[in-house]
Amino acid sequence: MLPQHLITKVENYVRKYKISEKNKNEILKLVEESYEETKIEPGEAIGVVTAESFGEPSTQMTLNTFHFAGVGEMNVTVGLPRLIEIFDARKKPSTPRMEIPIRPKYAKTVDMVRSVAMKIKQTKLQDLIQEISIHLAKSTIEIVLNKKKLRELEIKPKFVFEKLVTSMKGVEIKETEDGLILKPTDKELTLSEVYKLKEKAKSIHIMGLEGVTHVLPVKNNEGIYIVHCAGSNLEDALLLEEVDAEHIVSNDIFEIGNVLGIEAARTAIVHEASKVISDQGIDVDVRHVMLLADVMSRTGVIKGVTRTGITGEKQSVLARASFETPMKHIINASLIGERDNLNSVVENVIINQPVPLGTGLFGLFSNMADKVE
Repeated sequence: MLPQHLITKVENYVRKYKISEKNKNEILKLVEESYEETKIEPGEAIGVVTAESFGEPSTQMTLNTFHFAGVGEMNVTVGLPRLIEIFDARKKPSTPRMEIPIRPKYAKTVDMVRSVAMKIKQTKLQDLIQEISIHLAKSTIEIVLNKKKLRELEIKPKFVFEKLVTSMKGVEIKETEDGLILKPTDKELTLSEVYKLKEKAKSIHIMGLEGVTHVLPVKNNEGIYIVHCAGSNLEDALLLEEVDAEHIVSNDIFEIGNVLGIEAARTAIVHEASKVISDQGIDVDVRHVMLLADVMSRTGVIKGVTRTGITGEKQSVLARASFETPMKHIINASLIGERDNLNSVVENVIINQPVPLGTGLFGLFSNMADKVE
């Protein structure tokens, strides 16, 4: 029996190409035959096949980073380092990035696209400053705002003032004709502490998506403007009115899991790993990637293929010991009297027994006659 999504796919093609009912049944029959042939036999060592399918091609991966032309800071980790990053379930990717599509009504002109891109990019106080200095006699910090930059980003000085008031506690803030004056309420501050306060003020977030340091709007083949971002902030990006929230792409798997749930994170693992492999011109069946993604996300929390992740959770002592730090696992198991039922492949290989897969999966019994005539 075919799964519903394959039947729906065939029906869509039938409608699109106006195929007759007789031919439709023939196509369904061929698809069903193909589907049955691709099913895995019971007892197949799918874990070993998956490991080999990844291991052999990944040795041929060479490229480490991909560089966006024209933007020096926008690099993307690809190839083997990115694959290791995904399957080790690193909390933060080395080069977090997002692709944010802009809705057509906000992308009618190049200026509109640029305006949306600048709204996405994070703006800190230091980006809006023309000059910042410390008045030694008064122990105050004097800020001269860059009026040209404020106009470009459509930010009013009042807005900057309000942001500083909410972000900086224990500081008296006054507006001046050219900018702002920050005066600490604590009169006992040393010069080094005033200097630290100045540096803190410079890093205060004013507008845009926090963490998105660079933006690059690009028009794709379908005529849609996509803003490529260095840095990722999916939660805030989904709230922007100008963006197509359904088609935002992030390469931060943990962030996707936190914002959209474990199923979305699993899909992201499949998508990111498949993209790395296909970009290298290597062909690995998607079912191997899906199996690994399922194992990493089956508990509802993303766990890497590491000794503290899915390997560390194996019930078998010998299987855990065969991965890394064997003495630690064996000593701990001895201290608590842990039992190994030898249910899996690795532990049976270690003690030289047939593994419970393939022909070793079942036992044969025969009813013998009570007496031979």
